[in-house]
Amino acid sequence: MSATADDRLIADERRTMVEHLLRERLSLRGICRAVGVSLTWLLHCMVECFTACPEDLHVQLPTRPTAVVMSRWEAEADERWSFVQKKANKQWIWIAMDAKTRQIIACHVGDRRGESGKALWANMPMVYREQATFHTDQYDVYKGVIPAEQHRAITKQARKTNHIERFNNTLRQRVSRLVRETLSFSKKLANHIGAIKYFICHYNLTRRVALPV
Repeated sequence: MSATADDRLIADERRTMVEHLLRERLSLRGICRAVGVSLTWLLHCMVECFTACPEDLHVQLPTRPTAVVMSRWEAEADERWSFVQKKANKQWIWIAMDAKTRQIIACHVGDRRGESGKALWANMPMVYREQATFHTDQYDVYKGVIPAEQHRAITKQARKTNHIERFNNTLRQRVSRLVRETLSFSKKLANHIGAIKYFICHYNLTRRVALPV
């Protein structure tokens, strides 16, 4: 094998490793040290990975969806808030999960007002908007977004949100930008959203493997 071919193979192996490490709780400089690449190279690779994420989040659509659980990460008291550049610039992560397949079918990063709720609803695959029942907490914004006949506002005692709460915890543990008191916070909103979306796409692909054919 020629030196050029060897270099290309090494470069491909490094890129594959970087693609995996971007889904782990590592800082960008930590990845640079682990793989032996420059920060400039890593940033270009990261943006390419984030840009390549499909809008459908790799969701495998069911023929007849049944139930969806929705949540939003909100206040510091919940220890799941996120921010970009500075803590005053808080970003809420809105997520919708298929209660049966546990795929993340839609997400949105924004404020906690009604427009963000509408954006999450707009990101929802049409088959869910037309057929599914949506379980949420008591937050009033949902009432103005989800059709009343499809909406079920529930309390934690109903235990309908266990799976999405577990996913929220997984997301926080795996995406370094979301870790409390982290130094790996996002400097750009686009990269903040990209990192979240990148992990969700990978998560959905792993969920698809477990789904019945």
